[in-house]
Amino acid sequence: MNETSPAPVAQAPVPRKTPTAADGATRTPRPAAGQRIAELLQRQGVLAVLLTVVIVASFIYPTFATLDNARGVTIQASFLAVVALGMTMVIITGGIDLSVGSVFALGGVLAAWASQWGFLAALFVPLLVCGAIGLLNGFLVARAGMAPFIVTLATLLGARGLLLAFTDEGATTYLVPKGSAFAELGQGSIWGFGYPILIALALFGIGGLLLQRTSFGQTLFAVGGSSDAATLMGLPVARTKILVYTLSGLLAGLAGALNAARLSSGVTIVGVGMELDAISAVVIGGTLLIGGAGSISGTLWGVLLLAVIQNLINQIGSLNSSYQSVVSGGFLIVVVVAQRYLARSRRTT
Repeated sequence: MNETSPAPVAQAPVPRKTPTAADGATRTPRPAAGQRIAELLQRQGVLAVLLTVVIVASFIYPTFATLDNARGVTIQASFLAVVALGMTMVIITGGIDLSVGSVFALGGVLAAWASQWGFLAALFVPLLVCGAIGLLNGFLVARAGMAPFIVTLATLLGARGLLLAFTDEGATTYLVPKGSAFAELGQGSIWGFGYPILIALALFGIGGLLLQRTSFGQTLFAVGGSSDAATLMGLPVARTKILVYTLSGLLAGLAGALNAARLSSGVTIVGVGMELDAISAVVIGGTLLIGGAGSISGTLWGVLLLAVIQNLINQIGSLNSSYQSVVSGGFLIVVVVAQRYLARSRRTT
C-alpha cells in the first residue's frame, strides 16, 4: 500500500494588522505638490489677479490709489456683493437663480414706498416679499422637481412685472423721506466707510462661518456634489435647497433696500442684468457652476475685481462703459478655461 502524502493543509490567511493612527501608518496621504498648487490657484487665483490689477493701476493712474476712490469702489461693490453671496450658496448646491436682478429692483421700490411708515417697515416689507419669491423658487425646484433655470426665469419676469405694475410702468417714483433713519442706513458711515460696506462684510463673515463651520454648509457641498448621494446619506436635500433659494431672495431684497436708502428713492431701472454680474463674480471667484465646490471669500474677490475693472474703465475716460462687459466676459472665459485645466491637473497628479 502506497503511502499517500498528506494533503496540504490550507493555511488561513494571516490577518494583517490594521494600521492605526498611533503607529503613524494611516496618515491621510498628502496631495502631490502639483495638486496643492492647483487647489490654491482654484481658490485664491482671483485674489492674485485682483492684487496685480490694483498695483498696476495704482502706478498708471494716480487718482486710482486714493482713499476716496477706494470708498467709492467698495460702496458700489457692496450691493452686488450682498446679491452674489446668496448666488454663491445657490450655485454650490448645483442650482442657479436668475431672478435676483428683478428682485433687487423690486426690493428697492418696496423699501422706498414703505419708508413713509418708518425704518422697520422700509426694511421688513421688501424682505418679506423678496423672501417669499425666493421661497417660491426653492419650493418649485426642490419639491416640484422643476429646473432652476426655468423657475427663476419665470420669477424674474414676474418680479419685473410686479415692479412695473406697482410703479405705473415706472411713472411713479417713491422717495425716501430726507433725514429718516432708513436713509441714514444707506448714506451714513463709520470712519468714512458706509454702512452698506460694513453690512456686506458682516454678511460675508456670517456666510463664511455657515459654509465652513456648520453642518448646513457641509450639506450644501454634499447636495452640490451629488444630490442622489446626499439623499441616500439621509441629508435634508429638499429643505436645504428651499433654504438657499429663500436666502438668495432675502439677500437680493436687502441689497435693493440698501440701494434705495443710498439713492433716497426706489429706481425701477436698476438691477437689469445684475443676475449675470452676480454669476460672473461667483464663477470668477472659483465656485464651480456644476456645484459642489466654492468659497465665500472667492466671491468677494470676484465682486471687487469686477468693481475695479469698472472703475478703471471710468478712469481711462476714452473707453465707453460698455467695455466693462467685454472685459468681464473675457475674465470669465479665462477663469472657466483655467478651472477646467486645473481640475484636469488635479485628477492626473
